[in-house]
Parts: sequence; C-alpha cells; structure tokens
Amino acid sequence: MSEFVLEAEIRELTGKRAKLTRLAGMVPGVFYAREEKTLNIQVPKPVLDPLVFTSETHVIDLRLKDGSSRKCILRDVQFDPVTDRPVHFDLQGLKEDEKVTIEVPVVLTGGIPQGVKDGGMIQHILHRVKIACLPKDIPEKIEINIAGLGINHSIHVRDLNIPNVTLLESADSAVVGCLPPTVVKEAEVAPVAEEAIKEPEVVGKGKKPEEGEAAEGAKGEAKGAGKEAKPAAKDAKPAAKDAKPAPKEEKKK
Repeated sequence: MSEFVLEAEIRELTGKRAKLTRLAGMVPGVFYAREEKTLNIQVPKPVLDPLVFTSETHVIDLRLKDGSSRKCILRDVQFDPVTDRPVHFDLQGLKEDEKVTIEVPVVLTGGIPQGVKDGGMIQHILHRVKIACLPKDIPEKIEINIAGLGINHSIHVRDLNIPNVTLLESADSAVVGCLPPTVVKEAEVAPVAEEAIKEPEVVGKGKKPEEGEAAEGAKGEAKGAGKEAKPAAKDAKPAAKDAKPAPKEEKKK
C-alpha cells in the first residue's frame, strides 16, 4: 500500500494551552508506540485534511524537523461538534514484526447490481471492517464487486477473501445486501351489505293507494253507523214516557 508522508513538529503547548495551537492554524496531536516515548506534535490543518478526509487507509511516514521518522497509522481523530474541524489526532507507531488492529473502509464496485435493475435497493451495512495483520499487509481498502448481487441476497464477512489478514468481525455479519422493492398495499374496503344501500323508509310518506282507500272506507262506515244510531235513541224516549202512568193508577186504588 502507498505511504502518506506527514511532516510535523514537536508541540510545546500542552493541556489547556493547546487551544493556542489551534488559533495559530495548527492541529495538535500525539504519537505513541510500545516501548517509545509519547511525542506531542502539531501539523498545519491543510496538511492533515487529506489524511483525515479519505476513504482509504494509509501507513504514515511521520517526519519530524530533527530529521527522525517513524511509521505509524492514524488511530483516532476528534472533531469540533459545530464546524467538523479536526481539533486533535492520535498516531500509533508500527513495528514491522507486530500485527496491528485497524479498521479498513469498504468500497463497493461493479456498477449497478442486478438486484437494483430488478427494482431492489442496495443496503450498505458495514462501511468499515476491523482486521488484524502485519503493517506491510494493511490493505488501503476492501473492494466488493456487487454487479451480480440479486434481490434478497447479501454478502457477509465470511465471503470476504483478503490475503494475510484476520477478520475480526462476526462471520455472519452482512456487509452489503439487496432489499426487495417496497410494495404499499391499499386499504381493503369492506363490502357494504345490500340492505345498507337501500334508502330508509320515511314514516308518513309514500303510502300505498290501497292503504289510503281502506282508511277512507273505514272512516265512511264509522260515520254512517253513527247516523243510524241516533234515530234509535230518539225512539227509545217515548217508550220511557209511556211507562210512567202505570204507578199513578196503583196509588188511586
């Protein structure tokens, strides 16, 4: 893999005074390695940016102004929460005969996969994979060809083949997959009963002709019966008058 040359200088301001370094346009950092003294260093921000904002892993050739150099990797970067400006960085020294643990970026290649052409959607799950290897075997990136990836298919960590590298992720972890197209089902409308469709019957409206005629006939018969009953009542009065003289005759005797 290619090396990145980083020229730095020893930093005198430490602790809270490191903010003065940032005001001067420098980014403070540290270099540490096993069995070596930790160095407080600083570099100009434009020099550090290509190392930080990249999709590749680099072995760094750290060069100091005293003429010494050290092999290292970028272990950590801290950013300002508002501006995303790098405010601190850590460099870890490398030993040629010692394995190092590092995260390597995953890059998808192969263009548009078959699953996407069939309506699916690519889901990139692991963007970086943790590995362990010797410094000379550190890959710049892990390339995965997804041209033949179909719908409902995934590429897992166990499918990766990187020479001289130990994968430290779970073998069953999916790195990338192709999801099926999302289908939105329309809400089913419940069938309406035929009885519910019929208009409700309105009381007192739309009577059948037979019912109207029957009601009028009943009223006419009732009136006629009342007229016939009145003469009968009148005839009954004289009979009552004729019955009164009989008791008077009994008194004269």
